[in-house]
Amino acid sequence: MAELNKQEKVVVNGNEEEGEETRLLEGMAALDFDMLCSTVASQQTQGKWREIESSGEENAVGVLRMWEGEVVLDFMYDRRVALESACCPCYRFGKNMKRAGFGYCLLQGTVYFILLVSVFLNILAFVVNDRNCFLYLAVAFTVSLGAYSGFFRMQIKRKFNIMGTDNLLDDCIYHLICPCCTLSQESRTLEMNNVQDGTWHGRGDICIGSHSEGSRPFFELHHPHPISIKIPEPCSMQNGLN
Repeated sequence: MAELNKQEKVVVNGNEEEGEETRLLEGMAALDFDMLCSTVASQQTQGKWREIESSGEENAVGVLRMWEGEVVLDFMYDRRVALESACCPCYRFGKNMKRAGFGYCLLQGTVYFILLVSVFLNILAFVVNDRNCFLYLAVAFTVSLGAYSGFFRMQIKRKFNIMGTDNLLDDCIYHLICPCCTLSQESRTLEMNNVQDGTWHGRGDICIGSHSEGSRPFFELHHPHPISIKIPEPCSMQNGLN
Protein backbone atom coordinates (compact mmCIF):
# COMPACT_ATOMS: atom_id res chain seq x y z
CA MET A 1 0.00 0.00 0.00
CA ALA A 2 2.84 2.40 0.77
CA GLU A 3 4.33 1.82 -2.68
CA LEU A 4 0.94 2.42 -4.31
CA ASN A 5 0.53 5.70 -2.40
CA LYS A 6 3.98 6.82 -3.54
CA GLN A 7 3.15 5.96 -7.16
CA GLU A 8 -0.13 7.86 -6.89
CA LYS A 9 1.64 10.95 -5.54
CA VAL A 10 4.25 10.77 -8.31
CA VAL A 11 1.54 10.57 -10.98
CA VAL A 12 -0.47 13.44 -9.46
CA ASN A 13 2.61 15.65 -9.08
CA GLY A 14 3.63 14.85 -12.65
CA ASN A 15 0.20 15.87 -13.94
CA GLU A 16 0.29 19.10 -11.92
CA GLU A 17 3.73 20.01 -13.28
CA GLU A 18 2.61 19.29 -16.84
CA GLY A 19 -0.52 21.41 -16.29
CA GLU A 20 1.52 24.34 -14.96
CA GLU A 21 3.97 24.09 -17.84
CA THR A 22 1.10 24.00 -20.36
CA ARG A 23 -0.51 27.08 -18.79
CA LEU A 24 2.79 28.97 -18.91
CA LEU A 25 3.30 28.10 -22.57
CA GLU A 26 -0.26 29.07 -23.46
CA GLY A 27 -0.01 32.31 -21.51
CA MET A 28 3.15 33.25 -23.40
CA ALA A 29 1.63 32.34 -26.77
CA ALA A 30 -0.34 35.59 -26.82
CA LEU A 31 2.94 37.52 -26.75
CA ASP A 32 4.39 35.81 -29.83
CA PHE A 33 2.93 38.32 -32.26
CA ASP A 34 3.84 41.23 -30.01
CA MET A 35 7.41 40.02 -29.85
CA LEU A 36 7.48 39.77 -33.65
CA CYS A 37 6.28 43.36 -33.92
CA SER A 38 8.87 44.31 -31.33
CA THR A 39 11.66 42.77 -33.41
CA VAL A 40 10.53 44.53 -36.59
CA ALA A 41 10.16 47.84 -34.77
CA SER A 42 13.60 47.46 -33.23
CA GLN A 43 15.12 46.90 -36.67
CA GLN A 44 13.37 49.97 -38.05
CA THR A 45 14.73 52.09 -35.21
CA GLN A 46 18.24 50.59 -35.67
CA GLY A 47 18.12 48.78 -32.35
CA LYS A 48 17.38 51.89 -30.31
CA TRP A 49 14.58 50.92 -27.97
CA ARG A 50 12.33 53.61 -26.62
CA GLU A 51 12.20 53.91 -22.85
CA ILE A 52 9.25 51.94 -21.54
CA GLU A 53 7.30 53.78 -18.93
CA SER A 54 5.88 51.91 -15.98
CA SER A 55 2.19 51.75 -16.89
CA GLY A 56 1.34 48.80 -14.69
CA GLU A 57 0.78 46.48 -17.66
CA GLU A 58 2.74 43.25 -17.60
CA ASN A 59 2.44 42.60 -21.34
CA ALA A 60 4.11 45.92 -22.18
CA VAL A 61 7.43 44.98 -20.62
CA GLY A 62 10.11 44.66 -23.29
CA VAL A 63 7.61 44.83 -26.18
CA LEU A 64 7.68 47.62 -28.76
CA ARG A 65 4.40 47.46 -30.66
CA MET A 66 3.32 48.96 -33.97
CA TRP A 67 0.23 50.57 -35.46
CA GLU A 68 -1.93 48.33 -37.64
CA GLY A 69 -1.31 49.59 -41.17
CA GLU A 70 -0.56 53.03 -42.57
CA VAL A 71 -2.69 56.04 -41.79
CA VAL A 72 -3.89 56.79 -45.34
CA LEU A 73 -2.93 53.81 -47.51
CA ASP A 74 -4.68 51.24 -45.29
CA PHE A 75 -7.74 53.35 -44.56
CA MET A 76 -10.11 50.91 -46.31
CA TYR A 77 -8.46 47.78 -44.89
CA ASP A 78 -11.43 47.36 -42.56
CA ARG A 79 -14.43 48.87 -44.35
CA ARG A 80 -16.67 48.84 -41.30
CA VAL A 81 -14.17 50.82 -39.23
CA ALA A 82 -13.47 53.14 -42.17
CA LEU A 83 -17.18 53.94 -42.69
CA GLU A 84 -17.73 54.54 -38.98
CA SER A 85 -14.68 56.82 -38.82
CA ALA A 86 -15.88 58.82 -41.83
CA CYS A 87 -19.63 58.97 -41.13
CA CYS A 88 -19.70 59.03 -37.31
CA PRO A 89 -16.25 59.94 -35.95
CA CYS A 90 -17.62 60.87 -32.53
CA TYR A 91 -18.89 57.31 -32.02
CA ARG A 92 -15.63 55.83 -33.27
CA PHE A 93 -13.59 58.08 -31.01
CA GLY A 94 -15.70 57.15 -27.99
CA LYS A 95 -15.28 53.43 -28.72
CA ASN A 96 -11.52 53.85 -28.99
CA MET A 97 -11.33 55.67 -25.68
CA LYS A 98 -13.39 53.00 -23.94
CA ARG A 99 -11.18 50.22 -25.32
CA ALA A 100 -8.01 52.05 -24.34
CA GLY A 101 -9.34 52.70 -20.84
CA PHE A 102 -9.56 56.51 -21.10
CA GLY A 103 -13.14 57.02 -20.03
CA TYR A 104 -16.68 56.16 -21.01
CA CYS A 105 -17.68 55.89 -24.65
CA LEU A 106 -20.65 58.25 -24.22
CA LEU A 107 -18.64 60.92 -22.41
CA GLN A 108 -15.70 60.97 -24.82
CA GLY A 109 -17.99 60.76 -27.85
CA THR A 110 -20.06 63.68 -26.55
CA VAL A 111 -17.00 65.89 -26.08
CA TYR A 112 -15.83 65.05 -29.60
CA PHE A 113 -19.33 65.74 -30.97
CA ILE A 114 -19.59 69.14 -29.27
CA LEU A 115 -16.22 70.27 -30.65
CA LEU A 116 -17.03 68.99 -34.13
CA VAL A 117 -20.48 70.61 -34.24
CA SER A 118 -19.04 73.88 -32.96
CA VAL A 119 -16.63 73.94 -35.90
CA PHE A 120 -19.37 73.44 -38.49
CA LEU A 121 -21.77 75.90 -36.84
CA ASN A 122 -19.18 78.67 -36.76
CA ILE A 123 -18.22 78.01 -40.37
CA LEU A 124 -21.88 78.21 -41.34
CA ALA A 125 -22.32 81.42 -39.33
CA PHE A 126 -19.31 82.94 -41.06
CA VAL A 127 -20.70 82.09 -44.50
CA VAL A 128 -24.12 83.56 -43.67
CA ASN A 129 -23.08 86.68 -41.72
CA ASP A 130 -19.60 87.26 -43.17
CA ARG A 131 -18.19 88.20 -39.78
CA ASN A 132 -14.59 87.36 -38.96
CA CYS A 133 -15.32 86.47 -35.34
CA PHE A 134 -17.09 83.28 -36.44
CA LEU A 135 -14.11 82.36 -38.59
CA TYR A 136 -11.77 82.81 -35.64
CA LEU A 137 -14.04 80.67 -33.48
CA ALA A 138 -14.13 77.96 -36.14
CA VAL A 139 -10.33 77.91 -36.27
CA ALA A 140 -10.12 77.81 -32.47
CA PHE A 141 -12.54 74.88 -32.20
CA THR A 142 -10.72 73.05 -35.01
CA VAL A 143 -7.39 73.40 -33.21
CA SER A 144 -9.04 72.32 -29.95
CA LEU A 145 -10.48 69.22 -31.62
CA GLY A 146 -7.12 68.31 -33.12
CA ALA A 147 -5.31 68.89 -29.83
CA TYR A 148 -7.88 66.86 -27.88
CA SER A 149 -7.71 63.89 -30.27
CA GLY A 150 -3.94 64.13 -30.65
CA PHE A 151 -3.44 64.13 -26.88
CA PHE A 152 -5.26 60.83 -26.49
CA ARG A 153 -3.44 59.35 -29.49
CA MET A 154 -0.19 60.10 -27.71
CA GLN A 155 -1.60 58.55 -24.53
CA ILE A 156 -2.46 55.37 -26.45
CA LYS A 157 1.10 55.17 -27.77
CA ARG A 158 2.59 55.63 -24.33
CA LYS A 159 0.26 53.24 -22.55
CA PHE A 160 0.71 50.36 -25.00
CA ASN A 161 4.28 51.26 -26.03
CA ILE A 162 3.47 51.72 -29.72
CA MET A 163 6.33 52.80 -31.96
CA GLY A 164 6.32 56.50 -32.87
CA THR A 165 7.49 59.89 -31.75
CA ASP A 166 6.54 61.33 -28.38
CA ASN A 167 5.83 64.70 -29.94
CA LEU A 168 2.27 65.86 -29.26
CA LEU A 169 2.39 68.18 -32.26
CA ASP A 170 2.78 65.27 -34.69
CA ASP A 171 -0.28 63.50 -33.31
CA CYS A 172 -2.33 66.69 -33.42
CA ILE A 173 -1.33 67.28 -37.05
CA TYR A 174 -2.46 63.75 -37.94
CA HIS A 175 -5.91 64.47 -36.51
CA LEU A 176 -6.08 67.92 -38.10
CA ILE A 177 -5.08 66.87 -41.62
CA CYS A 178 -6.77 63.47 -41.86
CA PRO A 179 -8.94 62.77 -38.80
CA CYS A 180 -10.93 59.91 -40.36
CA CYS A 181 -7.82 58.00 -41.44
CA THR A 182 -6.17 58.54 -38.05
CA LEU A 183 -9.24 57.33 -36.16
CA SER A 184 -9.42 54.29 -38.43
CA GLN A 185 -5.79 53.39 -37.72
CA GLU A 186 -6.31 53.68 -33.97
CA SER A 187 -9.49 51.58 -34.17
CA ARG A 188 -7.78 48.85 -36.20
CA THR A 189 -4.92 48.66 -33.74
CA LEU A 190 -7.17 48.43 -30.69
CA GLU A 191 -9.66 45.97 -32.20
CA MET A 192 -7.24 43.66 -34.01
CA ASN A 193 -5.13 43.32 -30.86
CA ASN A 194 -8.19 42.73 -28.70
CA VAL A 195 -7.70 45.67 -26.35
CA GLN A 196 -10.42 45.64 -23.68
CA ASP A 197 -10.78 48.27 -20.94
CA GLY A 198 -7.16 49.33 -21.18
CA THR A 199 -5.69 45.80 -21.30
CA TRP A 200 -3.77 44.65 -24.38
CA HIS A 201 -4.64 40.96 -24.84
CA GLY A 202 -2.89 40.55 -28.19
CA ARG A 203 -3.84 38.69 -31.32
CA GLY A 204 -3.42 35.30 -29.63
CA ASP A 205 -6.74 35.69 -27.79
CA ILE A 206 -8.81 36.66 -30.83
CA CYS A 207 -8.80 33.35 -32.70
CA ILE A 208 -9.51 31.22 -29.64
CA GLY A 209 -13.07 30.33 -28.73
CA SER A 210 -16.18 32.04 -29.99
CA HIS A 211 -16.58 35.74 -30.79
CA SER A 212 -17.98 36.49 -27.34
CA GLU A 213 -15.09 34.64 -25.67
CA GLY A 214 -12.38 36.43 -27.60
CA SER A 215 -11.07 38.36 -24.62
CA ARG A 216 -10.60 35.32 -22.37
CA PRO A 217 -7.31 33.42 -22.06
CA PHE A 218 -6.95 29.99 -23.60
CA PHE A 219 -6.78 28.02 -20.36
CA GLU A 220 -10.04 29.66 -19.21
CA LEU A 221 -11.80 28.71 -22.44
CA HIS A 222 -10.54 25.16 -22.64
CA HIS A 223 -9.99 23.49 -19.29
CA PRO A 224 -7.77 20.38 -19.30
CA HIS A 225 -9.65 17.13 -19.38
CA PRO A 226 -9.75 15.38 -15.98
CA ILE A 227 -7.59 12.28 -15.72
CA SER A 228 -8.91 9.58 -13.43
CA ILE A 229 -6.37 7.35 -11.72
CA LYS A 230 -7.86 4.13 -10.45
CA ILE A 231 -5.92 2.33 -7.73
CA PRO A 232 -6.50 -1.41 -7.56
CA GLU A 233 -7.93 -2.64 -4.32
CA PRO A 234 -5.68 -4.70 -2.02
CA CYS A 235 -7.99 -7.72 -2.16
CA SER A 236 -7.94 -7.91 -5.93
CA MET A 237 -4.13 -7.64 -5.94
CA GLN A 238 -3.77 -10.44 -3.43
CA ASN A 239 -6.14 -12.62 -5.46
CA GLY A 240 -4.12 -11.94 -8.60
CA LEU A 241 -0.89 -12.93 -6.85
CA ASN A 242 -2.45 -16.10 -5.50
